[in-house]
Amino acid sequence: MLHTLRKVLKVMGAVLTVSVSVSAAGPHASIPARAPAPAANPITPAKIELGKKLYFDPRLSVDGTVSCNSCHNLMSGGEDNLPVSVGVRGQKGGRSAPTVWNAAFMSVQFWDGRAASLEDQAKGPLTNPIEMGMKDHAAVIKVVSEIPEYNDEFAAAFSGEKNPVNIDNLAKAIATFERTLVTPNSRFDQYLGGNEGALTPVERHGYELVQSVGCVSCHSGVNFSGPTLPEGTGFYQKFPTYETNSYVKQYRLKDDVGRFAVTKNLSDRHKWRVPTWRNIALTAPYFHNGSVTSLDEAVRVMAKTQLDRDLREEEVAAIVVFMRSLTGEFPKIDLPRLPATPGFSVSTKAVGVGAKKRL
Repeated sequence: MLHTLRKVLKVMGAVLTVSVSVSAAGPHASIPARAPAPAANPITPAKIELGKKLYFDPRLSVDGTVSCNSCHNLMSGGEDNLPVSVGVRGQKGGRSAPTVWNAAFMSVQFWDGRAASLEDQAKGPLTNPIEMGMKDHAAVIKVVSEIPEYNDEFAAAFSGEKNPVNIDNLAKAIATFERTLVTPNSRFDQYLGGNEGALTPVERHGYELVQSVGCVSCHSGVNFSGPTLPEGTGFYQKFPTYETNSYVKQYRLKDDVGRFAVTKNLSDRHKWRVPTWRNIALTAPYFHNGSVTSLDEAVRVMAKTQLDRDLREEEVAAIVVFMRSLTGEFPKIDLPRLPATPGFSVSTKAVGVGAKKRL
């Protein structure tokens, strides 16, 4: 599908004359409505429900204050809209929480790709001293195994296993729930499906710009985070690439060494897993350190630091307008009622206040 537009358009207060050939068959595809699951962890209703409860349960943290949802809030963009997340005892982490929405389409997890799968990722924060702070995974399983309802649900979700309440199954359940966190049918997806009217002329121009400027050299694929790769194989790019501009110092872009902290390979200094553009209008602040608060500034910074391009303001505006069309449809998620610990009552808010001892 190829067509030409020529109009005077108002873009965020700017007047822009465009003459553009727009192709819907760019380096992207519509995001599937369902995420794939590994053969070792098939999706089942029982596993989804168990994983949802565990995802919202703050008792998986050492002081009963932090759940997965605390940093990856499903009532918003799948993260916490903070520069860096806050863990147990009010401690602050070193990086901005990436969104959990559509994370199932990432081939590695975390900014530095240190987890090969959602299952691996689910185990990490539990014992991180800043995030959830548990001494070890055995301490996590001790808490869970003392809750009768969880014992029953693990037995149902992992039927046939002699001792189903274990850390691997806990991670499998959380990962299974996370594979349901998909946001399909954005207006851009509708456009790719043949509905030319799903995008405005300005949005189509913005899409043409992200291709011609070079953004898609990294932000391609169904998730706008690079090509589809085997699980455990990350798509990484150096950031910043061009280091002599003022943005690098202003936003502290070289303070964190990135993937080098994992591999100790010098070639991995300042390399990062390419983040998704899906729902990006909802996930400010931006970058691994949450240093940029607005989407238009993030576009300027990326153009200069990655492509050595100084975009005109009308180009920035058109790209931002296009990026807003990537907000998908969010599934309805009913907050779970968490099972009670014997002798305790549990908040039904399920988002982080934890267990309260009965008086």
